[in-house]
Amino acid sequence: MALQQPFVDAQIAARLGMLPRYRVVLHNDDGNDMDRVVRALLYIVMPLSVNDAIAVMLRAQTYGSAHIITCPRETAEFYADGLATFGLPTSIEPV
Repeated sequence: MALQQPFVDAQIAARLGMLPRYRVVLHNDDGNDMDRVVRALLYIVMPLSVNDAIAVMLRAQTYGSAHIITCPRETAEFYADGLATFGLPTSIEPV
C-alpha cells in the first residue's frame, strides 16, 4: 500500500473552495458605538484590515446592514458567534 503524499497548499485551497459559501452580515444597532464595533470586527474576523473594519461599520450604520466576509459555513458561524459575544447583531446567509 502506497503512502499518500501530504496535501500542499494549492490542494487544500481547492478542496476548501468546494465547500458551500456563506456571507457573514453585520446589522446596525444603536447600542454599540463605532469604536467598539471596529475593535470587535478586528478581534474576531482576523482577515479584516483596519480600513476594511471601518468600511463595514460605516456601511452597516448607513444602510442598516453590511457584508463582512464570505467563507465556509463553520467559519461563518464562528465569526457570527464571536461577534455576538460582543453584542453585535449578525447573521449568516448562503451565497
